[in-house]
Order: sequence, then C-alpha cells, then structure tokens
Amino acid sequence: MWRVLLLLMPVPVLADSLIATRTIRPQSTLAAEDVTMVEMYIDGAVTDPRQAIGLETRVAIYAGRPIRLADLGPSAVIERNQIVTLAYTTAGLSILTEGRALARGGVGESIEVMNLTSRSKVTGQIGSDGIVRVLPTS
Repeated sequence: MWRVLLLLMPVPVLADSLIATRTIRPQSTLAAEDVTMVEMYIDGAVTDPRQAIGLETRVAIYAGRPIRLADLGPSAVIERNQIVTLAYTTAGLSILTEGRALARGGVGESIEVMNLTSRSKVTGQIGSDGIVRVLPTS
C-alpha cells in the first residue's frame, strides 16, 4: 500500500513594490515623481503608491531602495522648540497654557512638550489645529 505525503510550503506572493526614484532627504514630502513601482515582492515595502504619496519621510531613502510605511509619517505641523498651545480638559475644566515642543510631529502624533509655566514635561497629541492636547492621567 502506497502513502502520499503532501508537503505545503509558504510561497511569497508576487506583488508590485514601491521604490524611490531618487535619494529623498528626511522630512521631505513624497510626491508621485519620487517613487515608482517595480514588479517584485520586497518584504515590508509599500504596495500602493496612494499609501505613501503626501506623507513625510522620517529617514533618508536612497534611490532604488524600497519605501516602507515605517519610514513615513504625517507631515509635521509642529517643529522642535516651537512654542505651542497646550490644552488640558477634564470634567468641565479646561486649561490652556504655552509649552515648548521637545520634538517635531504631525497631526495625530504624540509628542513631549515642556510646560513653560511649571517647567514640567507632558505628553500630548497634536490636533489638526496645531494645539497639543494633554490627556488626563488616571
């Protein structure tokens, strides 16, 4: 009596990958002419240009190298050392004050800010209006 052994192995899916057409400096906003699709699977590379175009590079990306989502983020609306408005709201209480951004960041990102009045560091999320909203601690 014969027995058949079936061995299943994972095979990479063939897909297009996004690569840089030129060297792109950090803190540059990606445009359509900065990227191109290649017919090969590159682990971790973006497969749809719409996911990357308009985002800002966090690191230098060299010509011919893959574009990875981990190397991209929203365009910065706050620069390091910029004076920003800090907002703290809880249970009907709202406090606005000024702080100094300790990092740069884009809408939706969390950054550390030094409260200029108390000199303490707080972490807040950047709003679309550029205000850093400090979340209440529990």
